[in-house]
Amino acid sequence: MEYRQLGQSGLRVSVLSLGTMTFGGGSVFSKVGSTDVKGARRQVDLCIEAGVNLFDTANIYSHGVSEEILGQALEGRRQDVLVATKFRMVMRDGPNEGGASRFHIIRECEDSLRRLRTDYIDLYQIHEWDGETPLDETLEALDTLVRSGKVRYIGCSNYSGWHLMKALAISDRRNYVRYVSQQIYYSLQARDAEYELVPIALDQGLGILVWSPLAGGLMSGKYRRGKQPPEGSRHLTDWNEPPVHNEEQVYDTVEALVEIAQTHSVSPAQVALAYLLGRPAVTSLVIGARTEEQLKNNLGTANLKLASEEQARLDKISAPRLLYPYWHQAKTAKERLSQADLSLLGPYIQK
Repeated sequence: MEYRQLGQSGLRVSVLSLGTMTFGGGSVFSKVGSTDVKGARRQVDLCIEAGVNLFDTANIYSHGVSEEILGQALEGRRQDVLVATKFRMVMRDGPNEGGASRFHIIRECEDSLRRLRTDYIDLYQIHEWDGETPLDETLEALDTLVRSGKVRYIGCSNYSGWHLMKALAISDRRNYVRYVSQQIYYSLQARDAEYELVPIALDQGLGILVWSPLAGGLMSGKYRRGKQPPEGSRHLTDWNEPPVHNEEQVYDTVEALVEIAQTHSVSPAQVALAYLLGRPAVTSLVIGARTEEQLKNNLGTANLKLASEEQARLDKISAPRLLYPYWHQAKTAKERLSQADLSLLGPYIQK
């Protein structure tokens, strides 16, 4: 297992992390999985044996049950691993039971600590943007939690580029603890993160944790052009997280994954994950699994390295179209671009 530095922090995390949205299976989360304590312990065992040291959850997953199960599964070995959780979503009825206010943050942190059976959280992440609470209030509350010892590091998730830069600027101005990472959606199915979020990570020294790196299973090789998907699977037109905007590009990408996988005698899913681990600023992929077989397969990615021509082939076939002002920059600013700029524009300039 490879370990990478999480942004500009001193923390080293495994390139594969275990996501626990499948733990519990309460309410809408039953659609993604319903792993019980016994199953969770088995998944944790497999991950630790493979060298995984980061386990990611959120208070909203099965409304706290995921955290409770993870806490039980890590009993006796909490000190040997890193635990990340999130806050922001509405947890109960009431006008202050969601968002990123000081009231909600401190309350949810205390509840998460209790459910996780621990006295500190290694990485505490805001799960989603809150456009009503002043960022100064949110960041001051998170800074207080770090200085109190209840939280070690902080991160964000699902921010836009300007949201993230505004938060970092306030932290710098107020001398608050800074976000060390962002957890974002990024996959071969949709590389939207490359417009702003990947360049910001490079420029500002943030680590990237990737959620749904297989695009909810779209990049697993199960969905092929002209072939019936497995029983119980969703059709591509039914997908809404992440949404599918170009079905033909999805199929083209999957065919390339299948061909590359055959040359390595691995699964298409492993190739899709290995591709992301070769992208700039990516620190760790948050993988989850309904079954032990799926988890073992995903963990096998740690031993796979793609050749540069294979990486380039996948780059080309899944490339996002350049939006404004990026196409204009590629055309007229190419002599004065930073490495952060080139993470998006480089391939287009080379054309």
